Amino acid sequence: MSLTFIEHKMKLWLLVSHLVMISFTTCLAVSEEDKGFGPIFEEQPVNTVYPEESPEGKVSLNCRARASPFPVYKWRMNNGDIDLTSDRYSMVGGNLVINNPDKQKDAGIYYCLASNNYGMVRSTEATLSFGYLDPFPPEERPEVRVKEGKGMVLLCDPPYHFPDDLSYRWLLNEFPVFITMDKRRFVSQTNGNLYIANVEASDKGNYSCFVSSPSITKSVFSKFIPLIPLPERTTKPYPADIVVQFKDVYALMGQNVTLECFALGNPVPDIRWRKVLEPMPSTAEISTSGAVLKIFNIQLEDEGTYECEAENIRGKDKYKGRIYVQAYPEWVEHINDTEVDIGSDLYWPCVATGKPIPTIRWLKNGYAYHKGELRLYDVTFENAGMYQCIAENTHGAIYANAELKILALAPTFEMNPMKKKILAAKGGRVIIECKPKAAPKPKFSWSKGTEWLVNSSKVLIWEDGSLEINNITRNDGGIYTCFAENNRGKANSTGTLVITNPTRIILAPINADITVGENATMQCAAAADPALDLTFVWSFNGYVIDFNKENIHYQRNFMLDSNGELLIRNAQLKHAGRYTCTAQTIVDNSSASADLVVRGPPGPPGGLRIEDVRATSVALTWSCGSDNHSPISKYTIQTKTIFSDDWKDAKTDPPIIEGNMEAARAVDLIPWMEYEFRVVATNTLGIGEPSIPSNRIKTDGAAPNVAPSDVGGGGGSNRELTITWAPLSREYHYGNNFGYIVAFKPFDGEEWKKVTVTNPDIGRYVHKDETMRPSTAFQVKVKAFNNKGDGPYSLTAVINSAQDAPSEAPTEVGVKVLSSSEISVHWEHVVEKVVEGYQIRYWAAHDKEAAAHRVQVTSQEYSTRLENLVPDTQYFVEVRACNSAGCGPPSDVIETFTKKAPPSQPPRIISSVRSGSRYIITWDHVVALSNESTVTGYKVLYRPDGQHDGKLYSTHKHSIEVPIPRDGEYVVEVRAHSDGGDGVVSQVKISGASTLSPSLLGLLLPALGILVYLEF
Repeated sequence: MSLTFIEHKMKLWLLVSHLVMISFTTCLAVSEEDKGFGPIFEEQPVNTVYPEESPEGKVSLNCRARASPFPVYKWRMNNGDIDLTSDRYSMVGGNLVINNPDKQKDAGIYYCLASNNYGMVRSTEATLSFGYLDPFPPEERPEVRVKEGKGMVLLCDPPYHFPDDLSYRWLLNEFPVFITMDKRRFVSQTNGNLYIANVEASDKGNYSCFVSSPSITKSVFSKFIPLIPLPERTTKPYPADIVVQFKDVYALMGQNVTLECFALGNPVPDIRWRKVLEPMPSTAEISTSGAVLKIFNIQLEDEGTYECEAENIRGKDKYKGRIYVQAYPEWVEHINDTEVDIGSDLYWPCVATGKPIPTIRWLKNGYAYHKGELRLYDVTFENAGMYQCIAENTHGAIYANAELKILALAPTFEMNPMKKKILAAKGGRVIIECKPKAAPKPKFSWSKGTEWLVNSSKVLIWEDGSLEINNITRNDGGIYTCFAENNRGKANSTGTLVITNPTRIILAPINADITVGENATMQCAAAADPALDLTFVWSFNGYVIDFNKENIHYQRNFMLDSNGELLIRNAQLKHAGRYTCTAQTIVDNSSASADLVVRGPPGPPGGLRIEDVRATSVALTWSCGSDNHSPISKYTIQTKTIFSDDWKDAKTDPPIIEGNMEAARAVDLIPWMEYEFRVVATNTLGIGEPSIPSNRIKTDGAAPNVAPSDVGGGGGSNRELTITWAPLSREYHYGNNFGYIVAFKPFDGEEWKKVTVTNPDIGRYVHKDETMRPSTAFQVKVKAFNNKGDGPYSLTAVINSAQDAPSEAPTEVGVKVLSSSEISVHWEHVVEKVVEGYQIRYWAAHDKEAAAHRVQVTSQEYSTRLENLVPDTQYFVEVRACNSAGCGPPSDVIETFTKKAPPSQPPRIISSVRSGSRYIITWDHVVALSNESTVTGYKVLYRPDGQHDGKLYSTHKHSIEVPIPRDGEYVVEVRAHSDGGDGVVSQVKISGASTLSPSLLGLLLPALGILVYLEF
């Protein structure tokens, strides 16, 4: 196709577009019959990532608009027109289809234009980009050697890619075995690296970084990296070291934000998160053993500094970063379709919020038109068209579309004629509306009959054409006509004014005075024009009473005509106030009011203040609240501590606070305690509502006056004296720097030895002395102290120092192998009196002795069973005698071997056949593998379905007969038996005689066998 022809087509399009835009200006007016409208987008293009390796060979950008007449579509790329005559492009409706997309030619910013004879609108912009994920380099990765107990990082180094929304996992040895993240291992989703806090022998293997791009649904993985842990005799602990750190984050409001933090260290560090100086957002969630902080739907108030702290027994590390929250533009007020009169002015508000603050620009019929606030003066038809207000900041843009129509119409009452009959009450006021459709706005005049009306104190013609008549008399009735005229023409409309009798209250409500819980009646009767319906409306303090919602307390009396009596039942303090009865018709109304006084308990005191805070007392002042029409007789001060949710009456000075007082002192308080206070008033009608609680205050400190209880102790390790007590609760600390002084001496000694324990929550002290003899009697006592002084000592208790650990080793230790996973250990009792139990240590030959398992039993036991052992494995076992001081020397180490594992293959069920009153179940013989114990027979468990217990059979055969149950379903479990234990089970379900049908029941082919039901 020649370039000249393409240019001709483009010029033709520009001409058509120009004619579309000016066609609106050729209209003289928009009539009521004009039902057409400009384009309104229903679907707009969105940002699209096209995979470079996509087999589809095409990409579609969508655009659909609703309009009358139907719209014409056009597409632009990077602000240049797209040549739709090229075979690379096609249109489906308004959608643009690009065939065989090419990154060099087609990557860019697109938007759609939709137009008809009312104007043109432009869609939001959409970016078409091309996604790719290159393979990893083919070079082998070097092996990594790390000492056990040390931390390490395996680098992923992902290949070139677009976009950046990659996800990372690590393969171990083969696909699809992926590393499971835990407290010790972490895969960063920021850079893909694998972090191990401290390496263990089990980490040995080959690792590969597995990278996925969800945008283009492609994954690649790197060459394997061999990881070789180097054994260490003892692994040394080292402090936490944060190696995964989060950078300052700029997030959009409403997004989910993820922060990563991971530390190397031995032992594995604990990770904690906090927001500096502020509480954590309510939508924050910590996952992946603490390494990931995710904030969902982040808001502007979530902006701030966040801190990650990693800590183990050797030390801690901290890292801080900041989240900056910004916002996509959002409409506060946007434009809507608007019709204005020709020659008038228009201010079109378009306001958006965002962070940064958005700028505003305008398009008219798809082209740049204006920036900032839009005001149009003396509008003409040329101002008509499709307008778009665009609010944009650095994060994007939002569009508001609207059509502006210019109206030019002669006045017409066709759609809104004047009412044919207007009612007005004698002595009142009436407004007769005149609202023709007209543009520009017409001039108005009125006549009554043949008399023209002019403005006076009696008659007023409003700016909008309405007629107001005041001080109505019978002579004001008659025929009224409204005339409207503008430069396009004129029209009039006529109606009749009818005068009615006024509505008036003839029995008004009167003031009432009652007590809480009593009933009251408000009377109200009225007279009105007999041709009109009369209704009554009651309001309370200016608000209309809803009798449906408030029928518990309010009822109306419908027994008498022209009567609107109000009944108030079980009145409460809230019902006191002004009640207004309004009698109304469709023409006018009349009102009368009365006050209801409700006497009751006092209202809450106000202005509560706390002054002169001391250790055991505070001064309070307050102001008198409402007495609710009954004098206040007394006040009560109530307190609540941080350790209680209940309010309690406080002791006061004076003990009785008279009703005319507004100050008192709360006494006998607990020193160094946080309190809240409130005041309650009382009168002869009851106890009132409490005041608003005071701010929380803390009383001054004082020396403790309570001694610790339950002083005792004893036991412990060799050459130790263990002293225990019950720590005092927080309310008895009475001050800062709280702790305990522990005093002790030999029972017959003279001088007390004293030590200080500074942790207030500890109730235990251990004194070590290599010269201390075992089981020596000591006197002990404990007292509390704080920064104000010491408290009293507790009662003196007598305890004994620790006994010696046993000195003898158990003898005659023996083992018996029970199965592939169990052995029994037995020994002779140690005769020493100090033995309180025995400890059995055992470990596999391939494990280190330091990793031995331990089992504790009481001194009354001389054997135990060791379970969950590894089949066909050499084990070592030793036994020690123990007491509270520790364990004695070990016995001789016993060597033993567990048996081979039981058969792993379940018996394959061949058939289950009913024969008379019994079932015959047959299975294949199980052949053990070379590393399994030889099959010695079979165990069959016959039990009701859903229960664990039943009847157990043993057999050397390959079949068994079981009785048919009377009803219900039973399960038959078959497993092979060997010296190494029982093998894997196969199951068969059989039905009772009452539920079995003699027809063919079917064939069941479970994974563990074949069950055939035969017809008989």
